[in-house]
Amino acid sequence: MKKLLPILLGSAFVAGNLLAQPPVRIAIAGLSHDHAWGFIPRFAGRTDVQLAGIVETNQDLISRYSEHFHLNPRLFYPSLDAIFAGTKVQAVATFTSTFEHARVVQACAAHGVDVMMEKPLATNMKQARAIAAAAKKGGIQIIVNYETSWYPGNRAAYTMVHDEHQIGDIRRMVFHHGHRGPKEIGCSTNFLAWLTDPVLDGGGAINDFGCYGADLATWLMDGQKPLSVFAVARHFKPDIYPKVEDDATIVLNYAKATVVLEPSWNWPFDRKDMEIYGQTGYVLVPRPDLLRVRTAKTPGEVEINPPPLTGANADPLSYLVAVVQGKIKPAGLASLDVNMTVVEILGAAHRSARTGKLVKL
Repeated sequence: MKKLLPILLGSAFVAGNLLAQPPVRIAIAGLSHDHAWGFIPRFAGRTDVQLAGIVETNQDLISRYSEHFHLNPRLFYPSLDAIFAGTKVQAVATFTSTFEHARVVQACAAHGVDVMMEKPLATNMKQARAIAAAAKKGGIQIIVNYETSWYPGNRAAYTMVHDEHQIGDIRRMVFHHGHRGPKEIGCSTNFLAWLTDPVLDGGGAINDFGCYGADLATWLMDGQKPLSVFAVARHFKPDIYPKVEDDATIVLNYAKATVVLEPSWNWPFDRKDMEIYGQTGYVLVPRPDLLRVRTAKTPGEVEINPPPLTGANADPLSYLVAVVQGKIKPAGLASLDVNMTVVEILGAAHRSARTGKLVKL
């Protein structure tokens, strides 16, 4: 923890040397999303980025994060307006409920500050359009962060399937995402309070885990929207999740391909894996660092361990820093365009599950 302190205290400390250029100053908006627990430690040991402050008013969250990470009380601000008035901020990483994403983006856009949010982009298309409009007006970049964006297996699969065309045209994809359930795996009460709320999260398992497959599918399909969406939602645990679905099967129909999303809070084990089948072969990604591949040129299935990702694609903080520095623009899995389609797919899935009918896009 000692290595974390200089950065968390707002210092530009570098052992023995002065920085060649000032670090990118990033603020955090909200701590109610448990992914913040994994994001804050990423600042440790880095000289290119600095935690400028945290916007949070929930005293329980402030106390728990302060104690765990030994945060200076001066890092906390009561609002985005207060942090923008009190310190220089170049980007905001938001860990609020999904419902609050639009408000955060609108506030940041007014100050020309880029925003990275945890998936999904929004709870519905009305909010997604408000985010897009604010970003355009403010001239800011929007990044949507998915854990799966930083899997070397997913990037390697994209290269093999999309760039190198090793299995021919895609005909079918299957995505399995989820775990035993957010309460079952020990998510915090603050996180559960909005994650299981149909307004604040936009749904249950469909939004929480259906977005992963929708994001990957849209990326692999060159941004195409499906022609139609059909979904079945289940409530296997109404005593635990009375307000939202905890399991779903979603079928996306494209002109020449079928995609199946299987988001669930009922998997016996954690999983985020995908299967891609083409005209002449397949690429399976059962783990972040493993591919199982069979093509017309291989006598059988071959296992491949792709190397770790580096540079801007190594992790979400590196990606955000590169965007702020103007080295890259958000693209693919993290882009606004792809994630507008993701929200549209999720909305169609909810309508289909509610009506029992196929929804055409």
